[in-house]
Amino acid sequence: MARFLARFFAQARFIVGALALLFVVTLGPVSAQQQPTSVNPTASAVKEDELLRQMRIISGRGTIPDAQSYNLEQPAGREWREFHQVTLPWIGAIAVLGMLALLVGFYLWRGMVKIERGRSGRTIVRFNAFERFTHWVTASCFIVLAISGLNITFGKSLLLPLLGPEAFTAWSQWGKYAHNYLSFPFTIGVVLIALIWITGNIPNKTDVEWLKRGGGMVGNDHPPAYRFNAGQKMIYWIVILGGTAVAVSGYLLMFPFYGTTVAGMQLAQIVHGIVGVLFVAAMLAHIYIGTIGMEGAFEAMGTGTVDENWAKQHHALWLTEEQARTGPNASQSQGQARAAATPAE
Repeated sequence: MARFLARFFAQARFIVGALALLFVVTLGPVSAQQQPTSVNPTASAVKEDELLRQMRIISGRGTIPDAQSYNLEQPAGREWREFHQVTLPWIGAIAVLGMLALLVGFYLWRGMVKIERGRSGRTIVRFNAFERFTHWVTASCFIVLAISGLNITFGKSLLLPLLGPEAFTAWSQWGKYAHNYLSFPFTIGVVLIALIWITGNIPNKTDVEWLKRGGGMVGNDHPPAYRFNAGQKMIYWIVILGGTAVAVSGYLLMFPFYGTTVAGMQLAQIVHGIVGVLFVAAMLAHIYIGTIGMEGAFEAMGTGTVDENWAKQHHALWLTEEQARTGPNASQSQGQARAAATPAE
């Protein structure tokens, strides 16, 4: 029995020793490869991702009073860069290209909305000279602002390969100047539009019925409307609210750090970018309706007058109000309008 126990303990010691050796061989290299619990930012072999994970905010040194300017890297900055380089281009591409595809498909299906009774030859004043001037100044500024703004998001990937570095640099520089300076007349135009057309753009029950009946864009139904229908009222409020948002956020970007921080500047850029591309998409629909989408619509802002049959078809309630205010013979024939516009010799 004693000999058996002695032989058993001898074998047990051998087994335990083998397991200990196996443990040391297996776990030794793993523990040697483990990362340190801290990172020395002055080490020559330090990697950027390790530094960012450990420190989150990387600051340098400076002498100016604003200590926030010493920050070189921070989480909010990396999130903003991701938005600027990835998220915003996707939002812009979906909004603008999606609207263009929708309008092309709608035109191929519906075509131009014609004046069903044809032109009567009699016109009625729809917009006076000051209203048209305000509209065209604001619209012209918006087109330049939209092109130069889209260049910031898409120009590097779309135009740079086509124009080359020197031409693209010149184009972008002049686009920046135009974007900054034309923002002032655009903002004035938005304010004037808000003031001169606010009374006609308050929603009412007629707008609900207009929307239920598709606004005359589907089929041959033409619901009555006052001076501005529900669709035009939506465009009005998009211009007022969207124009205000891009103006305020844009001026914060033009005059940085006046009452805002780095986080505020990043938020202003996000608002400016998202509202800007959605604004462009909405105005594409407005331009479509005012040009190839509806016969006779462009004349309202082109000459200031519209054909009487066009007014009956799209704004019957407004036409009734105008005829009650000015008399049933207020409409002029095209010949009379030309004669009235010809100065006496």
